[in-house]
Amino acid sequence: MSDFAFRGFGNNVKKIIGARKSAKNSATKHKSRAKTIKSFVGIFALLLAIEAIMYLFVIPSMQTATIIWSGAKNYTVADLSKAISPLSNKSWIKFDDDKAVSLISNLSGIEDVQIVKRFPDKVYINVVERKPIAMTLVSDGKTSVPIQIDKNGVLFKINSAQSHYSLNNASSIDKNIPLLSGIPIESSSGGMRIPTKYRGLLEQIDFIRNLSQNYFAAISEIQIVPKEYGNYELVLYPVHSRTRILTGRQLTEEALQYMMVALDVVNTLEPNVAEIDLRYGSIAYRTRRSAGDPF
Repeated sequence: MSDFAFRGFGNNVKKIIGARKSAKNSATKHKSRAKTIKSFVGIFALLLAIEAIMYLFVIPSMQTATIIWSGAKNYTVADLSKAISPLSNKSWIKFDDDKAVSLISNLSGIEDVQIVKRFPDKVYINVVERKPIAMTLVSDGKTSVPIQIDKNGVLFKINSAQSHYSLNNASSIDKNIPLLSGIPIESSSGGMRIPTKYRGLLEQIDFIRNLSQNYFAAISEIQIVPKEYGNYELVLYPVHSRTRILTGRQLTEEALQYMMVALDVVNTLEPNVAEIDLRYGSIAYRTRRSAGDPF
């Protein structure tokens, strides 16, 4: 009887010891697992910290800024990149917006520049090019160079993307952009401009260019003739005629229509007309004196 009780008690002790060992092993495994998880979390946090440091400090301050251009049609990326070459190797932090605007604005064909910096290394530059409404010829000492004129009277050169442009190449010329001759040019630190008193003429040209009828396709040249007291008159040269047209300073759609009608009527009556004068509200004309008389 007593032997059975001892054995029963011994079995209970063994079970208790086994349970304690099992609990101890389970706790050890749990601690080991928790330690492993903590290690992974620590490593992950360290990697995040390194990435954050790279993203917040290293890339903006050390990596060369990535420049993304937009808006250019006549200028190439090479042209624009060359203009800001002093900033080409600058980091995002050291990229000077104001200096970039100043450098790009030195290109005569650029009217406006907008710059947006996007963290950590992107610089977006949008350029607004000048739109030509007329052109003129300027001597460079050796030959006559075509120069474009915008609506504000600013003269700008035909850039490298338009280097195929030639007065002898009819296909390269916009027929809706008239050639102005005899127009004075003012030079300043901001570039070349035409005098303020001719801005009204440019406004008239711009208005006519936007009409559905392409009137300037029939005119090869508009010559400006200065008069006394700062006034001026215009001489128009039709494309398919040796007759020049004298008119006042008002270049309107009605004036151009009147000119075309007068040219047809006078040439029908007198084929050897050198000049038609429309300045005084009536039609007067002059014939060539001889075969060698250009007018």
